[in-house]
Amino acid sequence: MKASHPGRRLFILDTNVLMHDPSAIFRFQEHDIFLPMVVLEELDRGKKGMSEVARNARQASRFLDELIAEASKQQIDAGLPLPAPRNGPAAASVLHGRIFFQSETLPQLLPDSLPGNTPDNNILGTALALQQKLPHVKVSLVSKDINLRIKAALLGIRAEEYFNDQALEDVTLLYSGEEALAADFWESHAKEIDSWQEKGRTFYRLTGRGQVHWHPNQCLFMEGDSGFEAMVRLRDGDETVIELTQDYRSQRHAVWGICARNREQNFALNMLLDPELDFVTLLGTAGTGKTLLALAAGLTQTLDRNIYRDIIMTRATVPVGEDIGFLPGSEEEKMTPWMGALMDNLEVLTQTEGGEWGRAVTGDLLRSRIHIHSLNFMRGRTFLNKYVILDEAQNLTPKQMKTLITRAGPGTKVVCLGNIAQIDTPYLTETTSGLTYAVDRFKQWRHSGHITLLRGERSRLADFASAAL
Repeated sequence: MKASHPGRRLFILDTNVLMHDPSAIFRFQEHDIFLPMVVLEELDRGKKGMSEVARNARQASRFLDELIAEASKQQIDAGLPLPAPRNGPAAASVLHGRIFFQSETLPQLLPDSLPGNTPDNNILGTALALQQKLPHVKVSLVSKDINLRIKAALLGIRAEEYFNDQALEDVTLLYSGEEALAADFWESHAKEIDSWQEKGRTFYRLTGRGQVHWHPNQCLFMEGDSGFEAMVRLRDGDETVIELTQDYRSQRHAVWGICARNREQNFALNMLLDPELDFVTLLGTAGTGKTLLALAAGLTQTLDRNIYRDIIMTRATVPVGEDIGFLPGSEEEKMTPWMGALMDNLEVLTQTEGGEWGRAVTGDLLRSRIHIHSLNFMRGRTFLNKYVILDEAQNLTPKQMKTLITRAGPGTKVVCLGNIAQIDTPYLTETTSGLTYAVDRFKQWRHSGHITLLRGERSRLADFASAAL
């Protein structure tokens, strides 16, 4: 291997980076990449199966095969030029680095404190050997394994997390979906506001540059006795149209017997019941009412208004504790243990006055219109006129989120629920979760809406436990 071009860096990729994002080899712009032989061996061992990780391993191997297909041994040793990514923000970059494969045995410089021939130790030994062989090059190890990065730091090896898949640098920057208006908002905009009513709805048109930071369907509110709540409906240059929201707090406007208990829940119901919004995301901690609101809105629009044919419920099947193993029965029966939240909320929504017989009839009706599906069988499907609820969406990768959302056909609404503070999938964080990715990418689309639910409404015990424990 020859020395890298001056000014470029050399990144050694761990296997888990390629298994997480097969296109990672195209994401380092003008810098060079080095793949140890043990990484290729781990890709080969991880390619079997139908899991997302196995598919990513196979895709990474295909990318590498395309790169070396027409290359000679001399060209491989000299480093193969990397093309720019086919899509994404770096696609327009004209700079590209090279990819090097380990084609010779490198001296093992590991200390006695790291015995054994484990894959991680082999990668660390390769990094140390490259640092010694190329003293003028800045060699860095890229891995999603925290312990490997810690061991690398102890050995004096630069180690970094793979950041390209992060939707945000900090989760506190995530779009919340709402904004508080200043107390003098009406006075300061008195000369540039036009109001009118249409089909029982109240609209306001604002002109000026003060609202350019607002997003489509963003929720606006004003603290105090006025109780002003509205949503952005149109943004066109300096012109912004906002609409007063419907108030679902009173029993007279209950949605399948459910009333909003706070401002954020009221905004959520306005989005869930709006047929113009095809994609809605609800974030919030346990007990904020995400599943209950989504189900109530779905039942109203499916059974009362006939906007959708059926309700599709699905979620990522990631256990919190030990896995319970294989389950007998059909797809819906296998998914039943994962759908406890659905069953709990259906009990609340089916409290009819007809006694046991009435509840049984209502339960049969709902079961005929609510279908439970596994994410494992979503690829290739198309949902027509369905109301799709994806629970625990924080456990999905951006690629899995894309796979699900692109299943939506004409007339289908997708509702994603989750709490990014409770991620159970390995190598996913708050900033790399598919739910965070979807919220950030959809905030500019006029047919999507997002709100973060802040207050728990489950019980006083649950509220106190969330705050004190």
